[in-house]
Amino acid sequence: MTVPLVELRNVTVVRGENLALHGVSVRIEQGEHLCILGPNGSGKSTLIKTLTRECYPVAREDSGIRILGKERWNIFELRSLLGIVSPDLLAACTTDATGLDVVLSGFFSSTRIFPNHRPLAEHRERAEAALARLRIVHLAKRPVSKMSSGEAKRTLIARALAHAPRTLLFDEPGNALDIAGQVELRETMRELAQAGLGILLVTHHVSEIIPEIERVVLLQGGQIVADGAKQSVLTENRLSGLFRVPVRLFREDGYFYAHA
Repeated sequence: MTVPLVELRNVTVVRGENLALHGVSVRIEQGEHLCILGPNGSGKSTLIKTLTRECYPVAREDSGIRILGKERWNIFELRSLLGIVSPDLLAACTTDATGLDVVLSGFFSSTRIFPNHRPLAEHRERAEAALARLRIVHLAKRPVSKMSSGEAKRTLIARALAHAPRTLLFDEPGNALDIAGQVELRETMRELAQAGLGILLVTHHVSEIIPEIERVVLLQGGQIVADGAKQSVLTENRLSGLFRVPVRLFREDGYFYAHA
């Protein structure tokens, strides 16, 4: 049997004076398609930053984190195995860096190419292949500052794909996207999931959960309140309790939609 992608055991994370995660235990398999759903302030971003080693849990004997079977990682190697698309990265891409620059920058854990960076021919080939895979070759020479939000988001996905990661981690991917951009993003996630990439989606929007995602984890107040098959977790009663407002739920074409 393959080792799981992630194992968190009784993990607690404190940020400032806030208890951001409390006693979280979860196991995610390699290649699994999973959504972590919760309201703003539920601890979703902290959980992601804990996986990518930007936050560290309180050290306790009964607590631990393993990623691909290992407790200790070279951060740069780890982030190449987990392709990350996040609002933090998008916010950092506000310069004159071109689409190709941004994709290449993933090999240097930055968001643009600096004078001290020396991209290899192999890096350029992989970056161009990632742009082609997402059908955005035309953005290679366009500055990110002149792209639409949807174009910039697809460029970040290409940046994540250039490493040939085992799993793509989407942190609130629909932020700042209009309706057309959201539809395009969902279709891109579906294509990648169907191609065999693991998808870990972190969101507060039920409508972003693509049909290929089979498991949903509900996070509230820094704790997991539900974890299971999508059909059993996404119910009106559970979502009403999660978001603390009455929620109506309906399903269409494999997607769930919720409204208050």
